[in-house]
Amino acid sequence: MTTTVKRPRLTRTHAEAPLTIAVTAVDEKGQIQEKQIACERPLTLYLNWQPIVTLMTLGARPEALALGYLKNQGFISDIERVESVIVDWEVNSAAVITKEDVSHVEKKLEEKTVTSGCGQGTVFGSFTAGIDDIRLPTPSLTQSGIYALLKNLSQYNDTYKNAGAVHGCGICEGDRILSFVEDVGRHNAVDTLAGEMWLEGIDGGDKIFYTTGRLTSEMVIKVAKMGIPVLLSRSGVTEMGLSLATQLGITMIARAKGRHFLVYHGAETIEFDGAEA
Repeated sequence: MTTTVKRPRLTRTHAEAPLTIAVTAVDEKGQIQEKQIACERPLTLYLNWQPIVTLMTLGARPEALALGYLKNQGFISDIERVESVIVDWEVNSAAVITKEDVSHVEKKLEEKTVTSGCGQGTVFGSFTAGIDDIRLPTPSLTQSGIYALLKNLSQYNDTYKNAGAVHGCGICEGDRILSFVEDVGRHNAVDTLAGEMWLEGIDGGDKIFYTTGRLTSEMVIKVAKMGIPVLLSRSGVTEMGLSLATQLGITMIARAKGRHFLVYHGAETIEFDGAEA
């Protein structure tokens, strides 16, 4: 489901940086080989020209990453008041300019928590605000549908296949992948997709969020803020992540690869039809 929103003017609409570079390495036989490795670069986010945080990122979709991060951390909430997103890789910066009142920024910046997030590592005091008010729809899944989605997801992860060292995340509907992004940190990838959904006014109620990373508390909260009721991961879960998924009513599926998966919460939302992809 898509609603009409006023799309902010992106001052640079093609700011993707190179995702990999070629280097040489010596293998176990002493032979020189040319290999691709993932790029990693700092990106400092500014809100109305005030520095907020520096992220380490691949640089795939920096405008969406900047918007998604600021929204998920509670710095901005009104997409219609965003005027522009200015990305400049010469100085490794992304500036979001908004007409929204951001006088609260100084106080939020004082409330920092070091997290388990690769590529980020910091959340602010406003991060968990409002999660008690989130009401997610009850999904309806099938075992065969999960198998089909996992099979289709195996066609993605291009940067990982070429160079490794990255995580991938995707927004899915049924067995279709609507958008997929890779980054050096799983939180950068989820923020990028959150920014895209926010820009396009996409409703998350009938979507599945896929990640290659572990399902920690921060991942669960971010996906809940996107309005998505299903989390699917090829990795594992943490105790706090599971606790929050249970509290928020998120169907949590982990260790998912091929024809194997484990449902840690929400098994009643899945029809185990015994079918294989």
